[in-house]
Amino acid sequence: MRSLDEIFAEQFKKRNLKFDKKSLATEALNDPEVKNFLSQNKDLITQPILNRSLSNIYEFVHQKNSNDKIIDGYKPILAYNSDLKIIEVRYTLAGKKRSENAEIDLKKRIRLIDLPSKLKSVKLDQIDQSQERKAALNELAIFLSKFKQNSKSKGLYLVGDFGVGKTYLLAGLANTIADAGYKVVFMHVPSFIASLSRHFNKNTLESELDALSSVSVLIFDDIGAETLSDWSRDDVLGVILQKRMDNELPTFFSSNIPMKELEQHFAETKTGIANLKAKRLMQRVYFLANEVYVGGPNRRNL
Repeated sequence: MRSLDEIFAEQFKKRNLKFDKKSLATEALNDPEVKNFLSQNKDLITQPILNRSLSNIYEFVHQKNSNDKIIDGYKPILAYNSDLKIIEVRYTLAGKKRSENAEIDLKKRIRLIDLPSKLKSVKLDQIDQSQERKAALNELAIFLSKFKQNSKSKGLYLVGDFGVGKTYLLAGLANTIADAGYKVVFMHVPSFIASLSRHFNKNTLESELDALSSVSVLIFDDIGAETLSDWSRDDVLGVILQKRMDNELPTFFSSNIPMKELEQHFAETKTGIANLKAKRLMQRVYFLANEVYVGGPNRRNL
């Protein structure tokens, strides 16, 4: 997070004004939405908490009033983090209409591998924002805000039980990124690994690996559920992840197992145990993504 001085100095430089942190802080605190938030939370927010939160409050006011929004479909909100004792800026989804032609163009920018085509219609602003999904939705919003400024931002590893909506969340992310003009590949890992022999027989594997390694955003769905051989682990997954790591390309994962268990999964192939190779592969996953837990009921049974 940038310091208060850095944010304030940047804004005054843009305005060609003398740097005056007190003036900007006063401006932010006088914003009607900020004053209303502070009034509603007056029993929680002490003066030291307010002082620590000034940079976030100013960032909220700046983003709210800026013509250059973080990303289409999102708006900033203020929230009090009781664990960290600080006021945070979070991003919530706002509705957005699009033309029929824009919808068609968007879907062309998303390639699904062994996943249902209905995922191309998932919208982040239509996803149920339950308490169990708040952390994941907020992290997705933070990623999107960074991605708009830097297309080489770090991705996420969504982990949770069956049916909690990890694939659905990532589909919404994929559509949002595609709507911004980027190409996305969203692949079901177990099915892809099982179909590798088809690519090998058709002599198309090399071009497929190149495409997956270089696409703007790649999403691995249900990683950890596939059956691996030494070859599919080292020469397929390993090659894709290495190239994406080298080029710092955003890469996302969904899984039913946490990262620490994924390493053991990578170690066990049809021919034996290879702990060192699994550790090397996991280093690429750790480099590419931050782990985020997604909770909630199994929605497939609702």
